[in-house]
Amino acid sequence: MIDLNKSQIQGHFDLTAAAQAIENAYIASAEGRVQAPPVTYLGFDTANGDCHVKTGYVLGTEGFVIKVATGFYDNPAKGLPSSNGLNLMFSATTGAPLAILRDEGWLTDMRTGLGGALASRALGVDAFERVLIVGTGLQCRFQARCLKALLPERKLTFTIWGRDAAKAEAAAGELGAEGLNATVAPDLETACRAAQVIITTTPAKTPLIARNWIAPGTQITAVGADSPGKQELATDLVTSADLLVCDLAAQSLHHGEFATAEAEAGIAEDVVALGSVLSGAHPGRADEAQITIADLTGLAVQDAAISLAVLHAAHPDLT
Repeated sequence: MIDLNKSQIQGHFDLTAAAQAIENAYIASAEGRVQAPPVTYLGFDTANGDCHVKTGYVLGTEGFVIKVATGFYDNPAKGLPSSNGLNLMFSATTGAPLAILRDEGWLTDMRTGLGGALASRALGVDAFERVLIVGTGLQCRFQARCLKALLPERKLTFTIWGRDAAKAEAAAGELGAEGLNATVAPDLETACRAAQVIITTTPAKTPLIARNWIAPGTQITAVGADSPGKQELATDLVTSADLLVCDLAAQSLHHGEFATAEAEAGIAEDVVALGSVLSGAHPGRADEAQITIADLTGLAVQDAAISLAVLHAAHPDLT
């Protein structure tokens, strides 16, 4: 069995190949060419943490994955990363273990970043440049890096907002040191009104963004609400949007950003799979004035796709 640690995974990682694999996984999910049982969720309220166990398989690929991911959001104050975990890959033809990827949550963070970037690129207005990232943690960095990687010629400007101004400064400084144009937003409402794409990355349990802050043509990519009780967007913002997109309706309507809107207003019939937009089966944004929202809760088939991309790079003879 192949055993790769975090540094080995990073050494073999090809972002372009991973992005294509994840896009293909979204499309396969939308077309029903996957197996993805419901997520197992554990909550640790007293520790401000949670754990997800996800399993997924894209039909026709070599392997399926069992992924364990944890998020303990007070960890940075203890000098520890907020996310952790590992991926286990098994053969889809023999059931034998193929690999253990001891990524410490890095692959989960990367596939979340790439998923958000794919959604923002697909649904944002033509030639958008002004991006607001709400939140100052790991996903703030991953979302900015991945979006810039997918749009390398675009003159993207990133504005970072967080409850803690010092953390926002640190995130903007880190991204700036990597060559990205990143500044701090002192006021969230003002920043929302000015942005063309808003990416929310927080574990908030009460909405941060109000309906009347959002200008026509804005794309919102919401990645923070991935378990029951989390919500970053006001419910009426969701229900009034022109286009609602998600990675998987069964998750988004149950424990994603769309869950509260579904419970209060019944939006299920209006939700479109991101894979359908990426494949062209759904046209996506209809005009430059629509307000569009993508709710991404994370798919196990993303984990399977990115894990196989790493294994192929590390062992090209993998069968």
